[in-house]
Amino acid sequence: MSFRPRKQFGQHWLKSEKALNEIVKAAKISKSDRILEIGPGTGNLTRYLLPLAESVVAVEIDRDLCQNLAKSLGKTENFLLLQGDILTLNLEAQLENFSKFQNPNKVVANIPYNITGPILEKLLGKIAQPATKPYDLIVLLVQKEVAERLYAQPSTKAFGALSVKVQYLADCELIYSVPAKDFYPPPKVDSAVVRLHPQIRYLAENPKFLDSLVKLGFAEKRKMLRNNLKSVVERDRLTEILEQLEINPQVRAEDLSVPQWVELSNRLAVSATVET
Repeated sequence: MSFRPRKQFGQHWLKSEKALNEIVKAAKISKSDRILEIGPGTGNLTRYLLPLAESVVAVEIDRDLCQNLAKSLGKTENFLLLQGDILTLNLEAQLENFSKFQNPNKVVANIPYNITGPILEKLLGKIAQPATKPYDLIVLLVQKEVAERLYAQPSTKAFGALSVKVQYLADCELIYSVPAKDFYPPPKVDSAVVRLHPQIRYLAENPKFLDSLVKLGFAEKRKMLRNNLKSVVERDRLTEILEQLEINPQVRAEDLSVPQWVELSNRLAVSATVET
């Protein structure tokens, strides 16, 4: 390879054709789709996306890689390259003069693992403030441990605050496991492709309160929920509500499903107060 991956940008370039095909297949791309790709790197995934979609806008922070991509793909009519940080970039403003690339409806990307959380928040929003224009579909290659947390089910080791937050905002599927050897350079961990379908199935009456409640509930995972939430609601009152919801009063945060968290929040929000 002509470029050395930079540790500061968390660069690990996927080289497996099988994995690249699995990512593209998961995205279910049609000729009308406008794709946002985060961190195209050397363009390995980009080259798979371009023949399938109406357009691909790629955001790359590395200036040297941008120059390389501009040389190799710059003349492709349905490709637009933006140099910048996806976390701070105002994408809508950047695309104002490029009608063909405006309003991308899908995200397909091999993202830097060190900013996975902030990227998820950028794409999905927060429980307290969901994305105003949600994407139709988001397909990401992430660290396998993070992938397991995203789609984890209640009462499992991987289920935590991140699971609740993401699953409130989107349906999540594990698509394909990718071993470290499929990257250059190989990371220290395995990876996985996940597919997110943004939608809110269980609407909280007070999303801001639910967001804060989840943070409190998972603050100390080994403690029972009634101990973690004692600053919000009296133990007897919480026990009463849990029994009404047919939930064991000795439950821990990781044992509640997303709809149970929403229902609990709705019951408590009337009288409880949480500092945010």
